[in-house]
Amino acid sequence: MDCEALVTRWLAKAFNTVLPGCNGGKVVPSKDSRFGDWQCNDAMGLAKRAGKNPREVAQAVIDACPLPELIEKAEVAGPGFINITLSKRAIAASVEALSQDEHLGIPQSGKNEKVVIDYSSPNVAKPMHIGHIRSTVIGNAIDRILRALGYTVIADNHLGDWGTQFGILIMGYRHFLTDDERANLTVELLEKVYVQSYNKTKESEEWLDTCRQELVKLQAGDEENLAIWKRFIEISLKEFGRIYGRLDVSFDLYRGESYYQPMLGPTVDLLKEKGLATQSEGAWIVDMKEEGLEVAIVRKRDGGFNYTTTDIATVRSRTEEFDPARIIYVTDERQQLHFRQFFRICDKLGFCTKTQLQHVWFGLMRLPDATFSTRQGNVIKLETLLDEAAARARAIVDESHPDWSEAEKAALAEAIGIGAIKYADLSHDPTTMIVFTWERALALDGNSGPYLQYANARLNSLLAKYRDQVGKDPMNNAIALTSDTEKALALWLLQYPNAVQRAGDLCKPSVLADYLYQLCQLYSTFYQSSPVLKEGTEPEVRDSRIRLCAAVSTVLRAGLKLLGIPTPERL
Repeated sequence: MDCEALVTRWLAKAFNTVLPGCNGGKVVPSKDSRFGDWQCNDAMGLAKRAGKNPREVAQAVIDACPLPELIEKAEVAGPGFINITLSKRAIAASVEALSQDEHLGIPQSGKNEKVVIDYSSPNVAKPMHIGHIRSTVIGNAIDRILRALGYTVIADNHLGDWGTQFGILIMGYRHFLTDDERANLTVELLEKVYVQSYNKTKESEEWLDTCRQELVKLQAGDEENLAIWKRFIEISLKEFGRIYGRLDVSFDLYRGESYYQPMLGPTVDLLKEKGLATQSEGAWIVDMKEEGLEVAIVRKRDGGFNYTTTDIATVRSRTEEFDPARIIYVTDERQQLHFRQFFRICDKLGFCTKTQLQHVWFGLMRLPDATFSTRQGNVIKLETLLDEAAARARAIVDESHPDWSEAEKAALAEAIGIGAIKYADLSHDPTTMIVFTWERALALDGNSGPYLQYANARLNSLLAKYRDQVGKDPMNNAIALTSDTEKALALWLLQYPNAVQRAGDLCKPSVLADYLYQLCQLYSTFYQSSPVLKEGTEPEVRDSRIRLCAAVSTVLRAGLKLLGIPTPERL
């Protein structure tokens, strides 16, 4: 099934025969089909190091071992390229095998390894806003891709549920809400009273002192304050869960900062014991200026802790409990220095002996002026974005399918809207800044979520029509590649496992998104030039082509699922 692996093994053996120990044999897809299907450029570099003629080395490699059955021909071109053309029969058989494989050929490279992924991480008692969309969407796609690669993934939503704001919030809850509002508490109400209470701290020193006292009582375990705080978390998780439900995002753990509070004192003690923490102006710090990382405060002069201490304790807890191969953090670009600092401290403490710490950072999402209208200033709630997406998609659905039921139209609008937002994010390299526009996100042509969803729906319709007309399951047919467009499409299908592997290795879902977009474009070219159900098409050709379409459908649907993008049966 893995043609590339078979060809690579043949080349590696041949190169080792000609130049023992040279480690050659890597292939890449040819950019021009006139030069074969794959190309190997290793002969030029290896020949130069060995002081030999590259073309002669390339020819010797081709002659060193018999060609595998799947290779139709191999020849030398230019200064020493090895061009490889695969047998159409081998390609067809590989596509059939891949589309029927449980994992669609995706290597289970992560088997027996655990990965913790820390993403989304909203603050308790505040609505999720547009700033959470990228961490949530990118993190969930990485989560899904790594699971497909065989990893045991622990998705951890590290909530902001502790800190000085809760003293202010408790006072606001007690003084600025009616009994009815307290009985029907929402995150929006909590946000409102927090603002009121915070503003009052600026006006009244007495109010500020009382807020601090309430915080101290909470931290000391006061039953009443703890009960109020737990209610804040309960209400917040319910609200977050509704948003995550719309996004089809789920987590294995919800562990907020409060979970690690008992570990913070011992963490600072460990830093002192290891000689990493020193006292400075009443605070305890880890000075990394000589490493170009500035000073990291681990205990403030008032005895409080900060994010660095919490994150070190979190790594210690996760490594001891899960023994993961990797811990991946998905946050925006502004936190790069913080992650470099505490990663280095964790390394010095020995927490990274068996665990790799990885920061997947992303650029910010920008919106053109006047894209949204909100009474909350420039902080746009995530739910507002999702509602706007569904509303805009609904306008398209209403125009296209006025006869559909209300439930069908609502469900389809939600699927298109959510898919458009997700793909608009995931189709970009995470490190780039995104300027989000509705016109681009909801376009039915071009590189957009609706375009890929539409391609999937068209395939569903074609396959259903075949079953109705012919009365056979397309997956039971054999593939016989008879044209260059069919071969190009089949070869690209065989690249699916590599695309998933690269996306996982790089933690870049954009690699998979790019692959799926190219798959849809190749399918469109094939469909336009190769009639499938057109009258007059030979049954054998029709059955082969519909089987190829079924393979495209299987891969496209699976790839979109790994990106967390809905795949409606019809559009």
